[in-house]
Amino acid sequence: MPKPFETASPGTDPLRGVSHSDLESVVIAKLTWRLVPFLFLLYIVAYLDRINVGFAALQMQQDLHFNDAVYGAGAGMFFWGYLTLQVPSNLVLQRVGAKRWVAVLMMAWGLISSAMIFVTTPRSFYILRFSLGAAEAGFFPGVILYLKTWFPASARARTVARFMTAGPLSGVVGGPISGALLNLHLQLGLAGWQWLFLLEGLPAILLGGVVLAYLTDRPEEAGWLSNVERGWLMDTLRNEERVAVAARGSDVRAALFSVRTWMLVVLYFGLTMTSYGISMFLPKLIHSVSGVSNVVIGLLSAIPYVAAAIAMVLVGLHSDRTGERRWHAAVPAFAGALALGVAAYSISLAPLIAGISVALLGVFSIMGPFWAMPTTLLSGTAAAVGIALINSVGNLGGYFGPRIIGEVRTATGQYRGGLLVIGAAMALSGIMAMAMKYEPRK
Repeated sequence: MPKPFETASPGTDPLRGVSHSDLESVVIAKLTWRLVPFLFLLYIVAYLDRINVGFAALQMQQDLHFNDAVYGAGAGMFFWGYLTLQVPSNLVLQRVGAKRWVAVLMMAWGLISSAMIFVTTPRSFYILRFSLGAAEAGFFPGVILYLKTWFPASARARTVARFMTAGPLSGVVGGPISGALLNLHLQLGLAGWQWLFLLEGLPAILLGGVVLAYLTDRPEEAGWLSNVERGWLMDTLRNEERVAVAARGSDVRAALFSVRTWMLVVLYFGLTMTSYGISMFLPKLIHSVSGVSNVVIGLLSAIPYVAAAIAMVLVGLHSDRTGERRWHAAVPAFAGALALGVAAYSISLAPLIAGISVALLGVFSIMGPFWAMPTTLLSGTAAAVGIALINSVGNLGGYFGPRIIGEVRTATGQYRGGLLVIGAAMALSGIMAMAMKYEPRK
């Protein structure tokens, strides 16, 4: 077991005597390389399992005779499961530790994702999508809480941004793979969309076992940090926690009755409404203006996600460097809203891809600065509850985005009205960001 913080003797710890800023840089670098790439991989798997239904729909809707309204409702049903179990799941994680709970969640959602091959009716579609959301409910807010346990506030936005680049990059990786898997149609008696669900659910099951061996729950257990590094990190995090508790409280009421918490919920609602509205319909949007093959659709769908991943890291880095959060959220939101207006009126592939790219770039670039806000404003149990509350209620936008686009498409035969609605939601997110009176702790 690692020893508590103690002063190292010369020759036993090469960091003895280094400056505070140099020590901070060394520790943050170690934490980043140890934790972020692995969590990044887990989030790629999680995000792909929730959005791969967008590619499956290219075959599944025709095979099962689902119209766009049924598909949109089922795609979004994931987020009602999310809402139901997210706060309880985050509290369980806080009690039993991240590695045990994340492992359980991953194995559960991997099994459910693969079980999507058994969908035959709208009802079975809704039940499995709801169940997938319930199983995944604790993963993302749990990781945000886990990163708060390890990273000081000064490094949080860029760390969250690096972790969350897995969202757009899952589209980069998953698009071509999903498009190719659809070509296994009728192999061994399974449709292409069934192969897609079956094979893309397996990595979550396998990685759940790896989590148990790899993750470390708390800094005091980190044998891969030296005594000086571990002591500095624990002192820094304890000091930040004391300041936060004294200023804002740490109980559940501090989260539930905070105006700022609910403003962040509304802001996040607009982002998820846009993100998942686009993600669940992007393959069908591309198909509607191009008619290209499934493999080409997969390649084209990667373009917006590449742009989003690059912007996400750059904006997160700049937000941490300047300490500013509001403008880093508001400007991308307004830019994305305008871009969706362009995409809504596009009748050819190039302007559609350009508009969607800017919109997704806007959504994902906001995530780092956005998630730095609640992790700074809330502490203790309030942080666990507040983060889960923001993510669960805010993620209901992921239900309404696809649902609205699907309903409008079924009623009018066009995607234009649905894209304009989610564009308005993104503009509302920009307004909420500007209205936030956010003062980071010094």
